[in-house]
Amino acid sequence: MEPLTVDVVHFYPKENAQTHNTMKFEVVNEENPSVTIVRRGQPFNGVVRFTRPFDDNEDIVQLIFTLGDKPQMDTQGAIFLHRDAIPDKHSWCAKILDIQGDTISFEVSTPITLPVGSWALRVVTRLKSSSAREIYDFDQDIYILFNPWNPDDQTYMEDCPQLQEYVLNDVGKVWVGPIKTTRGKPWFFGQFDAAVLPACMFMLDRAEMPFQQRGDPVKMARVISRIVNSNDDAGVLVGRWDGEYEDGTAPSEWTGSVDILAQYLETQQEVPYGQCWVFAGVVTTVCRALGIPSRVVSNLVSAHDANSSLTVDKYYTETMEELDYDPNNPEGADSIWNYHVWNDVWMARPDLPPGYGGWQAIDATPQETSSGLYQCGPAPLEAIKQGVIGLGYDVEFMLASVNADLMRWRQDPDSETGFAMVDTNNYHIGRMVLTKKPFVFDPLGDEDRQDITAEYKHREGTASERLALMNGVRYSERAKRYYAIAGNLSNDITFKLRDIDTVPIGRDFRITVDIENTANEGRNIKAALSATSVFYNGVKSELVKKVEGKLYVGPGKREQVSILVKADDYMPKLVEYCNMKISAMAIVDESKQSWADDDDFQVLKPNINIKFNDDLILDQPGVVVLSFVNPLGKALTGCEFRLTSSGIAGRTFKVAAPDAAPHGLVTAELPVQPKKLGAISFVATFKSAELKDINGANTAEVLEG
Repeated sequence: MEPLTVDVVHFYPKENAQTHNTMKFEVVNEENPSVTIVRRGQPFNGVVRFTRPFDDNEDIVQLIFTLGDKPQMDTQGAIFLHRDAIPDKHSWCAKILDIQGDTISFEVSTPITLPVGSWALRVVTRLKSSSAREIYDFDQDIYILFNPWNPDDQTYMEDCPQLQEYVLNDVGKVWVGPIKTTRGKPWFFGQFDAAVLPACMFMLDRAEMPFQQRGDPVKMARVISRIVNSNDDAGVLVGRWDGEYEDGTAPSEWTGSVDILAQYLETQQEVPYGQCWVFAGVVTTVCRALGIPSRVVSNLVSAHDANSSLTVDKYYTETMEELDYDPNNPEGADSIWNYHVWNDVWMARPDLPPGYGGWQAIDATPQETSSGLYQCGPAPLEAIKQGVIGLGYDVEFMLASVNADLMRWRQDPDSETGFAMVDTNNYHIGRMVLTKKPFVFDPLGDEDRQDITAEYKHREGTASERLALMNGVRYSERAKRYYAIAGNLSNDITFKLRDIDTVPIGRDFRITVDIENTANEGRNIKAALSATSVFYNGVKSELVKKVEGKLYVGPGKREQVSILVKADDYMPKLVEYCNMKISAMAIVDESKQSWADDDDFQVLKPNINIKFNDDLILDQPGVVVLSFVNPLGKALTGCEFRLTSSGIAGRTFKVAAPDAAPHGLVTAELPVQPKKLGAISFVATFKSAELKDINGANTAEVLEG
């Protein structure tokens, strides 16, 4: 009698996907799926057919599951098929469910801490009476993922319905733009696309992440924050912020993550170019694909504290000209981004004291190294909120991002340090932290916006907020010195820079400072006002307009200074996203009191209108019409729309549009073929030589034919 020879092994990809919450993966829904996608710590079913009937008394069947090319104890499961096998959440097990002649139905259980990835299967058969064996290698992929639905998994979320949003939703929003004009930019995560899981495996291999660590979501999240940028190890995206993107794709043109991950997998080269929300969009795609609950988080007015002082410091000359470097930190100056986007991931933290599980911040935008590499987090939101900076990982950096105080310093030869404090602002940084509200998608407005500031910090100005920041300061000698000087400032002139709320592109605007003298005598004041175009990370591009002058303010009197900035002044100098910074500085002759303030706003652009001429019918050609009105007094040339949807054949399309007359309609039609029933989302972007970063989204219902 010879050992059994395997004829076929089958894992019921569709049936297993139903119970494992993996039905949305495209490869599982093919006509004859050849990829199985299941979650750890939960049984899945299979069947094996041999070339002769199974003999209970003589035949032994062993399943050997392996991860990676050098399997070790944690990355191998060798199990015998048994009728009376008893599943255990910490070990592999294969239980025989039924034997029909030459066919055995069985159920495999995996450990709840199993490393995630693409597992290989070998079936070994032998006889009890001899050592001869037969080996069969199964040639299909078996992906085993994190299981946030299982209470024993480290990624488990008690509020299971939320997993519909944080793991299963494949379209979302990223809030971008300065605080007064922030808007949700639709983003197609597309974590169920056929290219995504293979791209995730390629990323983890490229990051040289040891296979046995791939079951730990803390280590996994940290590696993802490193490998989504290309700074250390040829990761996914090259970051660029200078407006020069001719040799790649401009960050504003991307509509979602799939095109990026597919290009990375296909070329095995870094993809140019990303900025913070692009990094964050890709991180959420990767995390949700692997089964780690994730959300995209936008911090409006975000600090980059380059010297760990828990302050953001701006320096001015004696005459209140702003310095563009930090005289106390050769490594680089602190900066303030209009907004910055990162991610929260959900997990228990058995590596930390109790109370620090739940949402953890990770940031894939390469700003600073952590342990020598461009990675950041996971930092528990609870630790950031309470100012507990000693916990892993990078809590101090994240605390400064949302809650540093802004301090201004003026060169002062009489001061011991060479600098005198101008003022300190406790309210400027971390004005609002936003994410997408679960279960709502508003393609045309912001009904789906959720304010989560209270999860990151206590309300500004409350004793708890000051205590949390000072708790962090207590652990830092440098921070102590900065905060000590801030305690003793007094001023008798008040200055107020008026907010500019919205400026539609092509319109003029005015910068105004109100001045009040509360002293008993008159004051002579020197003031300067300027408008500059800036990149969203706070780097200045070009000075648009500046005026300087002197004025006298009598005792108890109010005055104002202002300048008009015309569209012709700023239009040629706008950079991507049309962000402007207005700055004002003043110094009082008699008292040497100095003051400075600045404000950011965005010159607003129109949204793309996405319309459908007729009902969309499954598998039948339809037409999408994209349009908006050119807001400029000049023609648009080199026009191109880009449209993405997971519900249409081909996923992403680019289409050229004819040149648009000044204030004329820009429009293009696109043929599409729906391939999914129900609601599908469309995301569009537009670019031309004169105008870029125009976005739009809409949702449509696909009907049966």
